[in-house]
Amino acid sequence: MRAFSYDAAFDRNIGWLTEWEQQALRGKRVALAGMGGVGGVHMLTLARFGVGAFHISDFDRFDIANFNRQIGANMATLDRPKAEVLNEMALAINPELEIRRFDNGIDDSNIDAFLDGVDVFVDGFDFFVLGIRRKVFDRCSELGIPALCAAPIGMGVGFLAFLPGRMSFEEYFRLSGRPETEQYLRFLVGLVPRALHRAYLVDPTRLDLAAKRGPSTGASCQLCSGVAAVAAVKLMLRRGGVLPAPYHHHYDPYVGRLAVSKLRWGNDGPLQRLKLALGARQIAKLAQRPARAVKANAARTPLEEILNVARWAPSGDNVQPWRFELLGDESVRVHLPAPARDNVYEYRAGEPTLLAGGALLESLAAAASGWGRRMEWRYEDNQDAGGAGHSMLVDFIQDPRVIRDRLFGQMMLRSVDRRRYRMRPLDAREKAALEQAAGAELVVEWHESLGRRWDLARLNARATDIRLRLPEAYPVHREMLDFGRRHSPEGIPAGAIGLDRAMIAIMRWGMQRWSRLRMLNRLGGTWSVAAELDIAPGIASAAFFTMRLAPQATMDGSTRAEAILRAGRGIQRFWLEATQLGLAMQPTLATLVFAEYGAMGTGFTADGSASRRAGKLATAFRAALGTGPEAYVFMGRIGEGRARLPLFRSIRRELAELILSPTP
Repeated sequence: MRAFSYDAAFDRNIGWLTEWEQQALRGKRVALAGMGGVGGVHMLTLARFGVGAFHISDFDRFDIANFNRQIGANMATLDRPKAEVLNEMALAINPELEIRRFDNGIDDSNIDAFLDGVDVFVDGFDFFVLGIRRKVFDRCSELGIPALCAAPIGMGVGFLAFLPGRMSFEEYFRLSGRPETEQYLRFLVGLVPRALHRAYLVDPTRLDLAAKRGPSTGASCQLCSGVAAVAAVKLMLRRGGVLPAPYHHHYDPYVGRLAVSKLRWGNDGPLQRLKLALGARQIAKLAQRPARAVKANAARTPLEEILNVARWAPSGDNVQPWRFELLGDESVRVHLPAPARDNVYEYRAGEPTLLAGGALLESLAAAASGWGRRMEWRYEDNQDAGGAGHSMLVDFIQDPRVIRDRLFGQMMLRSVDRRRYRMRPLDAREKAALEQAAGAELVVEWHESLGRRWDLARLNARATDIRLRLPEAYPVHREMLDFGRRHSPEGIPAGAIGLDRAMIAIMRWGMQRWSRLRMLNRLGGTWSVAAELDIAPGIASAAFFTMRLAPQATMDGSTRAEAILRAGRGIQRFWLEATQLGLAMQPTLATLVFAEYGAMGTGFTADGSASRRAGKLATAFRAALGTGPEAYVFMGRIGEGRARLPLFRSIRRELAELILSPTP
């Protein structure tokens, strides 16, 4: 084993540091409170700078929930004391280190011992630990010790330096005498006066000050360590140039900005007081919501892991029709319900549900590959409820030859994008990849010219006009549209349907009662909605596509149900490939539904005017495509999506809700 050499270990620092400065760091001592998200990486970064001594404190142990951000957290350190693990990691970098541990944390009895002889204090306390944090910062001010706070904010870092003789921690944050929740708010607003992170906070419900929970990332912890370590080194080497509070720095690489603010009066300034008032109102609003359930995140079996990923398969209106009957550790029976008689979208004896079932089968196959298994399935010929529904027996067979499907990572990113796309045409490579993904049993037809996009966009607008005028569709839409949540586990968030805020507000009002919606329809509301939902996005696409079954799809003696299940697999594969290529997609199956009703002259509604409109849609469909809707199984639009935050999307029910309870 090679002997350790301080000079050799830190030689690559020389150039940015002089040789004598490096040796000076060898004699410096840093106090670090907390060995978790930022504290642990602070210690290792400073150890690699060659700092020679540390006082560290932490009474907690590593848990799986720490893995996303804490540098000492891994399977080998589960349940071990954090301070002990970081002590070992730092000594593995520099065996000469002098480390004094405070394994029971910091309290009134040991603050002075913790700060004894240190050159700099670096804050690594958890965000919600304010009482002892305030005392440590106050004592640093009294002892003339520089105290640094680098806070992980979103994917960036907020940095404050409290230096001897300058504004203190209390003078900046103004926490004294405030209720606990207000102290958290003041601490947060003081850490991020410019709030750069708000631009990409996609799920605000994860920030819960009352429950002392909030999101964090490993990247931000790494940034914090770099910022704090450089400032600490500058201070210990007396290089100057560290702007003290009331200056605040917030660097966020996600938005690509550095904001430097000077809060002359800290949180007592007029603008900060306004932010605090707005923040208090937001907290009060959140407090009125039901308490958010915190998932246990228990370990799952491989079968449960496969089902948990596959449940993200698409289904019409996000109804998630499948239910899982567990048949041991390697098999599951998938149940699909019979078509609901009152659901006008379940045409052709429930083929949309079968397409969704096929998409689930493809998702199960791709998910199984992630756990070294291949998927085999067999249709059980409508054995559900005496032939009323459908069921498939699915086996997962361990196979060392199986490698993870290259589209595995797209299954939860794939979603419906109803907004406008870029109008760049698809190139030959993209179309070939999509056609190959769809498989030999589906024929993909492209409709790319401006004229063709206009024709199909008008067909979709006609279908929307029917949907909004149809009394039978009203309860489906009312149940499906979710006006209260950004992420809907059982429907479609209103913000994801493609309407602007004003139109969503009108739609929300109208959806409360059929009489209101009918009044809006009479005022021409259907065509206003159709123009925004169908015409503009339809033109702003690369292409529309239609899919039909290839002649060989049923030549092997398969039933129509089996052929549609396989078509669903091909559609899902097509969609996953589109996601892999960076393309967005929106199915337009309702156009097929109503066009076919119209073509057959089916009296699918008591509203005669809706039936007449469906007949006109069928005529327009045949004129646009040269054949009737009965020839197709799927259609939609596709194009290069515009990069946007996923603020609104349909998510999925929890796996436990989809697993059937065993029969007693």
